[in-house]
Amino acid sequence: MKDHLKTRPTSDLNPCIRNCCLDQHDVCCGCKRTLEEILAWHSMNQEQKEALLEELKKRQESGN
Repeated sequence: MKDHLKTRPTSDLNPCIRNCCLDQHDVCCGCKRTLEEILAWHSMNQEQKEALLEELKKRQESGN
């Protein structure tokens, strides 16, 4: 995960890094969220957001 996400309170986090471009599988090349995850972000509860942030960290580390 990007450094700017590590220093902010979890409740303020948004994984968007303003490098928005979807690949052929509708996954953002910047934050690694799927289009569905991007659209659902604001309706997710805190637990769901934290779980997604952990998943995104794994995606970034694996290069997926």
